[in-house]
Formats: sequence, C-alpha cells, structure tokens
Amino acid sequence: MKILMLTWEYPPRIVGGISKVVYDLSGRLIKDGHEVTVITYREGNAPYFQVDKGVKVYRVDNYMINSNNFIDWILQLNFKMIAKAAEIISKEGKFDVVHAHDWLVANAAKALKDAYNIPMCATIHATESGRNSGIHDDTQRYINDTEWMLTYEATEVIVNSNYMKCEMQRLFGLPFEKVSVIPNGINMNMYNGIEKDYDFRRKFAADNEKIIMYAGRLVYEKGVQNLISAAPKILSGYNDTKFVIAGKGGMMDELRAQVDYLGIQNKVYFTGQLGYKDLCKMYKTADVAVFPSTYEPFGVVAIEAMYAGIPTVVSDVGGLDEIVSHGVDGMKAYAGNANSIADSVLAVLYDHRLADNIAKNAKAKIKAKYNWNKIAQDTHFVYQKAICQTMAEKQKHQLEQEKAGRTKKARTKGMLLAFRGREALA
Repeated sequence: MKILMLTWEYPPRIVGGISKVVYDLSGRLIKDGHEVTVITYREGNAPYFQVDKGVKVYRVDNYMINSNNFIDWILQLNFKMIAKAAEIISKEGKFDVVHAHDWLVANAAKALKDAYNIPMCATIHATESGRNSGIHDDTQRYINDTEWMLTYEATEVIVNSNYMKCEMQRLFGLPFEKVSVIPNGINMNMYNGIEKDYDFRRKFAADNEKIIMYAGRLVYEKGVQNLISAAPKILSGYNDTKFVIAGKGGMMDELRAQVDYLGIQNKVYFTGQLGYKDLCKMYKTADVAVFPSTYEPFGVVAIEAMYAGIPTVVSDVGGLDEIVSHGVDGMKAYAGNANSIADSVLAVLYDHRLADNIAKNAKAKIKAKYNWNKIAQDTHFVYQKAICQTMAEKQKHQLEQEKAGRTKKARTKGMLLAFRGREALA
C-alpha cells in the first residue's frame, strides 16, 4: 500500500506527541511491507528530503512573506504541502490513502482527497475544545470548525482512546462506526542499553533523595501546577524528595513563580526540554513519575514511564484513566486535586511492595497492549476500510450516472416517438 502522511511535526521537529507517533507508525508500516511518504514542515537545517529507515520524508519551507497570525501561517504551510504532494504524485503516481494528523493539515488533506479521489483517514490527537475547556474566542472557533471539517471530510477517523471517541461524537456528531479507537504505542527497544545511571542522576538530586519526575509540555492542561501545589504535602510526609520537571512551554515563568511563592526552590529542578537519550535516562533513574493532566486524550509519556519500570501516578481523565488500573499497574489521582496527587505519590513512597508490584504489572501491560506491531496492523485495517468505502461510493456514483443516462435516453426516445406520432396524425 502507498501511504501519504501529512503532519506539521516530524523528527527532529518535536512540538508535541504527534511527531513521535508519526515516526513510530511510519517505521512499523515500512517493516510490514508498505510504502510510506511523509510531508512535513522543515525546521532549522533539517534536509528537504531524506529516506529515514525506509520512510520517504519531504520537508517544505513556509512562504517567505510574513503571516499575520498563526492561522495564516498554517494555511500557507498547507498550500506548500499540496504543491509538494502534487509534484510527488506527478512523478510516482497516486497514493492509495492519505493520512492526516490533526487540524493543522486539514486543508491539504481535503484538497488532495478531492483532486485525486484518494481515500482520506484523519487522526484527531486532541481537540481545541478539550484543550481550552470550551471555545472562547474566534481563533479557537476557527480551529474547532476546521477539526469538524476534517472529520466530516475524512473517510475514516482514528482516535487514541474511548474518551476521544465519545468526544468526537459529542462535539462533531460523528457516526459511531466512522470512528476507530487505536491507542498510541511506544518503541519496545527505547530502553535498550539504558540502565540506571547514578552519575546522570546526581545532576538533579542527591543520592538520598527520591526523584519525582514529570515530562511534557508546560501548559495548563498538563496540570504541572497541580503537581507543584502537591509538593509541600509530599515533602512534609517524605522530605528527602526532589521534583524534576522536564519540558518547555508557556507556563515556565508562572511555574517558577509558584515554586518561589511556596518556598521550595531547592526541591524543584526545571530541566528544560531533554533530548531523547536523556529523557530515557531520566525515566530509568526516577523513583516516581507523575502526569497530572486536566485534559489528556491519550498520554504517551505515561506508557513510556510504565515501560521503564517506575511507579506511575496519573490523573483520572481521558486516555490516562483508561491506561492505568488504580493500585494494580499504577496509581490515579483526582484531576486538579493537589491533595489527591500527594496521597497517591506518598502511597508509593511509603509502600515498597506496592511500588514494585505496580511497576512489574505496568511493564507487562505495555508490552502486551501498546506494541506498534499490533497498532500498525489495526491502522492498516482502517486504511483498507477507507479504500473499500471509497471504491463502493465510486461504483455507486457510476451506477447512478448510468441509470440517469438510461433514463434520459429512454425519455428522449419517448419524446421522439411521440413527436413522430403527431407528425403521422398531421
């Protein structure tokens, strides 16, 4: 199968979780014998074209003219993606399916679907309404409407959790059968050769301190502010603790101010965004991972931490709620509740048997359920559904045209016979 992926981020460009998902999914589809082409935005000195472990990656610059705002910038990027896709199709022939990742590539995906009659699948990784707890201004309304348009135009829609499927039906009125739930996964080899590195650990905490880590964007919906609010209670119960916050985002200054206000500057370490290897080392060296999101469609970071073998605490929302079984393979906390977060973290710190059991069970669960081999096969099945549906619609349209043609011919013949009959009478 010839597959075209459209995404605004792909390694080395990493904005959120889409980059990693597209990279791992594309690589697995290649191993399954498919041909995958990715068109994405070019950032920094990344090559315009490369073959990345079998995946053909085309990167496009945006227009040289300055855009008025982010929406205009995205539209310009879509125009460039359409042009690049048309160039590839003219040289190598049509793709069997176009796979669009989120609203950022919606216009390009729709244009290619309509121009070349290619089945289009869309993965909705998150919604604007969910990120902002509703729609509050014109920019958010535009993004929300574009998400609706993408799901309406898509032949099949993919989401990564049952929570997101319900959200698609509630927000956009999508038919139940149009939405497939396929979870994200992780590379089962991501920790190969990476063990607990004590020299690396000492960069962030003393040997006697337990590391409680968070990794992800520093934005409101990720709930980092609630973890920091929980820190005083955790420290009062277990003083030899260090909070390591890995990531970057618009809330950095606000979070630093919160730490200063609470007077726990010596207990919180902001690392900035860690590179891939350093992040893997951090997962291996931390004692507890906490992901206290207030909105989370899936939560790749949670399964990464669980697969690393460290006890993981998550909030009871969205995909996180579906990944973790409380007290069995992880711990849950009420979303937005600092006391609840502190209680779950302290339970793990106090009870070593509980910590060991949930870490062991979590690793086994991730191996069985979030393996890219199965995920890629499920995605390929959705592609097949989309292709079959497009072919059926095409055949139906042809039959309708043929029927209309026969009806028109019969009507014309009838009119001709009637005209000849009147001539004979005259």
